[in-house]
Amino acid sequence: MTEYHKPVLLNECLEGLLLDPAGIYVDATFGGGGHSAEIIKKLGERGRLIAFDQDEDAVANAIQNPRFTLVRQNFRYLKNFLKLHKAIPVDGILADLGVSSHQFDIPERGFSTRFDADLDMRMDQQGDKTAASVLNESTEKELKEIFGFYGEVQNAGRLARVICEAREISPIHTVDEFKKAIAYCIPRGKENQYLAQVFQALRIEVNDELTVLKEFLMQSAEVLKPNGRLVVISYHSLEDRLVKNFINKGNFEGEAQKDFFGNVIKPLDAINRKIIIPQAEELQQNNRARSARLRIAEKRA
Repeated sequence: MTEYHKPVLLNECLEGLLLDPAGIYVDATFGGGGHSAEIIKKLGERGRLIAFDQDEDAVANAIQNPRFTLVRQNFRYLKNFLKLHKAIPVDGILADLGVSSHQFDIPERGFSTRFDADLDMRMDQQGDKTAASVLNESTEKELKEIFGFYGEVQNAGRLARVICEAREISPIHTVDEFKKAIAYCIPRGKENQYLAQVFQALRIEVNDELTVLKEFLMQSAEVLKPNGRLVVISYHSLEDRLVKNFINKGNFEGEAQKDFFGNVIKPLDAINRKIIIPQAEELQQNNRARSARLRIAEKRA
């Protein structure tokens, strides 16, 4: 297995899953396989681990073990493929929502602001929508909404207008072309932070990440057995808000629905009331873990 992704909050995730050696577990975001490698070590002969990843590069990291199955699909199809593999209900589900170090470090994937490459950003290389197609084909209004909501970019309106003006002169295809086109929009002294927000917004739009996350969370609650665990690591406020609302309120709007007796109608209960974040020692070893936020929930019996 190629080590291309240092697993974030590894011990906390393993503890949160309450691993049963004979249980069935899901790693919804296999990537470099760091979390999966440790999970499978703790499973006995009757245990099973089913991992999902839509990125074809992840196949190289598949674990050679009869108890392991890699599903080359987006985790939005969680329920269908678990049903196909006769794996419902499951004892625990783990999702690390971050982009893998591998995807950031391979220039041609177009995820990073550090390299000049085609503006791609597709998690699934078979997908049609790329960051370049979003920039060149979206309306000014659509671009403003993408950067304002997904990236929380303060000057989203100006940014959208500048992009539309630039692409009239020449289509935007590469990272450097994009950075050059929007140079006047970037606040001095905050270049890295601004570009990170802009690239985050594009990545979310290209991969429909928030819709996918909602579908995954709802299906997770359906396929977990009573008292089964859901463990989710998120990296920005939009993701974390969806996870938090679903765990605490049973929906994504954050408005609790109650039964006749005043009890909140929801499938999960929070195990940790306070989010779990990486300790200083982990941050020294893996700076990319700095924005990680872990939430653990248990399905109601």
